[in-house]
Amino acid sequence: MLKITKLCLASSASVTAQRNIAVTAARCINQKWRADKGLPENPNAFGPLTNMPDYTFLDGRTTPLGSNQKRRLLKQQEIASKIVELSGELEFAKQRHQRLKAEAAAEKQRIIQNKLKPKGHLLLKQK
Repeated sequence: MLKITKLCLASSASVTAQRNIAVTAARCINQKWRADKGLPENPNAFGPLTNMPDYTFLDGRTTPLGSNQKRRLLKQQEIASKIVELSGELEFAKQRHQRLKAEAAAEKQRIIQNKLKPKGHLLLKQK
């Protein structure tokens, strides 16, 4: 080992600095083709290999969830609860906006009705 190290050190001292360029091509998933076919962007994100259990019992017992299946299920439940919460907030905001609009219209109508009324002969002409 010592001889190899000395040989490498001796040979590296005489070598000039070089730049190496990697020319390997990156393999990318054709996203346009997948979108045209209605497939998800990541082929491993959805499908029978990720959503179904790895095995089944012959006697009909249910198989336990895998760790990633359980994590995915919890994440989906979290997203669903967030959707329900936000849709409730949105409905509350719509109702509040309608209520404020109605109150503003009622206030405007009250102001108009409380304005000065004609008096004297103008009052008699209106009847």
